[in-house]
Amino acid sequence: MSGLGIRRRLFLVVVVTVAAALAALVFGFNLILGHTLDRDSRDLARTRASAQLGLLAVSQGRLTVREAPDDAAADAYIWVLSNGALLERPRASATVDAAARALAGGEPGFADVASADIRLYAAPVRIGGHRVGTVVAGVSLAPYEETRRLTLIGSLVFGAIVLGLVALATRWLVGSSLRPVQRMTRQAAAWSEHDLQQRFGLGDPHDELTELAATLDGLLDRLAASLRREQRFSAELSHELRTPLARVMAESELALRRERTPDEYRAALELINRNAAQLTRTVEALVAAARHEAGSERGTADAFTVAAEAAAGCAELASQRHVLLGLERPAAPIRVGVEPELGERILQPLLDNACRYAARRVVVSIDRADGAVRYTIADDGPGVGSDEAERIFEPGVRGSGAKANGGAGLGLALARRLARSASGEIVAVADGEGGRFVVTLPRA
Repeated sequence: MSGLGIRRRLFLVVVVTVAAALAALVFGFNLILGHTLDRDSRDLARTRASAQLGLLAVSQGRLTVREAPDDAAADAYIWVLSNGALLERPRASATVDAAARALAGGEPGFADVASADIRLYAAPVRIGGHRVGTVVAGVSLAPYEETRRLTLIGSLVFGAIVLGLVALATRWLVGSSLRPVQRMTRQAAAWSEHDLQQRFGLGDPHDELTELAATLDGLLDRLAASLRREQRFSAELSHELRTPLARVMAESELALRRERTPDEYRAALELINRNAAQLTRTVEALVAAARHEAGSERGTADAFTVAAEAAAGCAELASQRHVLLGLERPAAPIRVGVEPELGERILQPLLDNACRYAARRVVVSIDRADGAVRYTIADDGPGVGSDEAERIFEPGVRGSGAKANGGAGLGLALARRLARSASGEIVAVADGEGGRFVVTLPRA
């Protein structure tokens, strides 16, 4: 049955169950009817024997039989025997007559003559405490057998009709119930491939069908969100890799355009090496983030060293803008529960933004906070508006104070994504006192 569809399995289960129930009902009904008919035939034989006993009398010491109105009835099988003599007998075959004679003188009881389909009952005749004869009453079993046969045929036909009606009703009910489910499943599969914005929109669940629709809507929402995250990730990755790759390409083209002195080649190679190292750190950070999201074992690093490496990546920008980039060393060493490359890639976009928009100074402080490591990056620039504190972390969105400095608006989005992959968080503080970002990462 495992190879059958759920519709056929439900249909078979219902039909087999109803068939078994009907078979049990038909069998039980006919069994009870058989017992009832058997009891009725015995009661009728006893009644006839009792009626005949009432017609017996003793005259001059001999047993006599008075006439009865139905004495000549065709089905009145009555034998009256006294001291071996047959006082009365019906018209019956020799086999039945011999069976009736055999019951004379015995105890009250029944005997069936199968060849004639007759049941006999013997009742003793007692007068004054002495047995003077026997009355044998017979009942034809043919009507009872015919009733039993017709009832069995009728119950089987009735059961077959009921089973057919149940099968038709079950097929219609199962088909009509599962047809919307099949249609919704196919629509959801098509939407997941071609149009993730489509939804069933059946409202709050109030039955199984609307609950399924709500579940599928939720699944499509998660698929759409996952696709958007992957699209943002691709954009963020392109943003992070574009600048160092562009520097490598530009420097290599300049170096190849004409002959240069050994010192110039060395400077070009050093610049290419620095940008290649930045590319390597970016890729390693992304690999570390993927390991974090997959639940793999996490590395650790010195919190101050991570900040120092991130600051070193922004030193050139700080120098160009004449911004003083300062690091405050914590009083005691602090270990952060992320790989060095991942921690650096989380902090660097924040430091890069701070150096771009600061007027003169950027300060990075490190401390412990509720079992975590907290980095605070503050600058004396225009800061972040209260209405922008969350929007600036969306891909492609830049704050009002950042628009004059260009950029793709993807650095902060990537930084928060990486921080959350390591069970951390980044928030922008909008207090009107310059720019301030707080990065919280797990402590080792």
